[in-house]
Amino acid sequence: MFEKFDLPQPPTFETIEAERQHRKQRLAAALRLFADYGFDEGVAGHITARDPEWPDLFWVNPFGMYFGQIRVSDLLLVNQKGEVVQGDKPVNAAAFAIHSQIHQARPDVVAAAHAHSIHGKAWSCLGRRLDPLTQDACAFYQDHALFDDYTGVVLDLSEGKRIAQTLGERKALILRNHGLLTVGHSVDETAWWFITMERSAQAQLMAEAAGKPILIEPDVASLTYSQIGSHFMGWFSFQSLYDKIVRQQPDLLE
Repeated sequence: MFEKFDLPQPPTFETIEAERQHRKQRLAAALRLFADYGFDEGVAGHITARDPEWPDLFWVNPFGMYFGQIRVSDLLLVNQKGEVVQGDKPVNAAAFAIHSQIHQARPDVVAAAHAHSIHGKAWSCLGRRLDPLTQDACAFYQDHALFDDYTGVVLDLSEGKRIAQTLGERKALILRNHGLLTVGHSVDETAWWFITMERSAQAQLMAEAAGKPILIEPDVASLTYSQIGSHFMGWFSFQSLYDKIVRQQPDLLE
């Protein structure tokens, strides 16, 4: 809907190299923002970005490196065997098990994000999808799923495949007793969906702790989804955050 207004549009690129650099810059910025929002949890969490030239390869944050210190030059390029093609740091086995299967199952997905954010973890323990309680939560109305199982750290490709199958064509997944996962057609969109999904989980936890929340009516939730749940709105919502983090922490672009 908002695409009709005179708003900035996603960039186009004259070369593969320029598109690759753009995705890597967005990926490093998203990781820095996740650190700022407190989504880091030791060595857990990962965001990936499909390479524009080699679609079966993806860029990912190094295993064990703090989100808040990652630069473009730290990112790893990983193939479908889990081998580091570019970079000199280790790759998170769980990141590979989950993200490789999502990228394989969803050719439309450019990026995927998963982190152990506190409210996403708390909400995931309830084994429920989010309700349309707020305008922001309507971005996920009938567009997220629940992986209603927990079998430990995801290290097996078959488990990653089950996660990808449960995600289906949706933008987000609640991993029971684990946390949140989001995908998108750009790193920007993916990171924004994670940020706003985490906050929507926090809002629902708070609302239910205070009383009995009033749900938005289905027809209004569907309308609101059409207004704020598009790929474009996910991308656009991230732009001011990108500008902020680059201004505050310009070294991420190195």
